[in-house]
Amino acid sequence: MFFYFKKIEVRKPLNMPKNEPVLFLGNHQNALLDPLLLAITSGRYTHFLTRAQVFKKPLVSKILKALQLIPVYRVRDGWQSIKQNNAIFKQCVSLLNANDAVTIFPEGSHNLKRTVRPLSKGFTRIVLGVLNENPSTKLLLVPVGFNYLNATSFADEALVWFGEPIAVSKYNFTNENEAVKKLKEDVYQELTSLTTHIETEHYDKVLLNLERLNVDFLNPEKVNNCIASNFKSCQPKKKKGFGYLKTFFILLLKTVCIVPYFIWKKFAQPKIKEIEFTGTFRFAIAITLAPLWIALLAIVLSVFFSVNIAVYFIISVLIIALLAVKL
Repeated sequence: MFFYFKKIEVRKPLNMPKNEPVLFLGNHQNALLDPLLLAITSGRYTHFLTRAQVFKKPLVSKILKALQLIPVYRVRDGWQSIKQNNAIFKQCVSLLNANDAVTIFPEGSHNLKRTVRPLSKGFTRIVLGVLNENPSTKLLLVPVGFNYLNATSFADEALVWFGEPIAVSKYNFTNENEAVKKLKEDVYQELTSLTTHIETEHYDKVLLNLERLNVDFLNPEKVNNCIASNFKSCQPKKKKGFGYLKTFFILLLKTVCIVPYFIWKKFAQPKIKEIEFTGTFRFAIAITLAPLWIALLAIVLSVFFSVNIAVYFIISVLIIALLAVKL
């Protein structure tokens, strides 16, 4: 992730829970990169609820489950499949009652639009399950805002903003429906402040204005204020002067990694049906094919020249990659 993102900024509250049961609730824009970013920034060893569709192949299913991913079924998966969620939610309840952490993306799907979509009630079912088994639970809900400068580009920049923990104990569940409604509203409002939120009614027009004003999407607080002020208090992001130098090192990196880059452009990228998976597939190639290709070139250099030259080559490639990504 360090070599993939130009910058990963993390904002956390001072009272970020470390030993209490936590349900992380994030907006979902960038497919697999959202949970990966949370995994490396939250400070907790967490279990992730993931759409069941990606568990279809047995080998993939074993790998994902080994990585603490838990399949969750949606209406589009069929009503028979939905019934399997009962067991999944029970598993989540057990984890939380054991003071573990669970992550769920309550929008129910991913979408690159810079807006927080209506939340599904799945996470509230988990909350109610925990309360039924342990009424005195110290369960905390932590809203998480994922922000990207340009989620389909390389190298992108990201902000992961953890909101203030919400104690489930502050809600009065004697009136269950009202409590659930209030809980969803509070989480939704928190998420809309932790990431750029453009109302769907005028989405395209507002986004066009924001892009024209060159706002900094890694500062959602200012962007949201810009929208609220009808574009009167907008601040453009600061320009950085490494354009040509960065382009040179990216071109150099593509030349060195010509085979992985060719596979990406010719075979992988054209088969992506959902644009939200662009970053995920590019990242997958970056951590698999690219290192294998560099290792192969290093072996060839060590055989025909020397081990020292192979080592110098690897070091040079790492430096080129760092400059291409970080400039």
